[in-house]
Amino acid sequence: MDRKDKKVLIVDDQYGIRVLLQEVLDKEGYTIFQAPNGVTALEIVKEHQPDLVLLDMKIPGMDGLEILRHIRTIEPDTKVIMMTAYGELDLIKEATVLGAITHFTKPFDIDELRQAVNAQLVS
Repeated sequence: MDRKDKKVLIVDDQYGIRVLLQEVLDKEGYTIFQAPNGVTALEIVKEHQPDLVLLDMKIPGMDGLEILRHIRTIEPDTKVIMMTAYGELDLIKEATVLGAITHFTKPFDIDELRQAVNAQLVS
């Protein structure tokens, strides 16, 4: 399967983070979608069924855990990697219970994140 067949959704309210991740993952050959908030993210999940979601924990309006719960009801098998600027272990534990694969604390090492995405999507 070609990497262009693999879809990644980046959900973060920070424009700079979305652009950075899009550039890095675009170079890896994935099809990228971006969402600045939960409503947009869930619309993209419904319409495009991404293979992997990079999901920020702290988003105004609907937080990462709430978005993750909704993703689970729409597409239960979607892979999710959480991103957080905070070391909130209880939230990360809850995200893991909800099926998040792993998490990265901002500022994260972009190469580590890229490798984690590749590990999940390249078979």
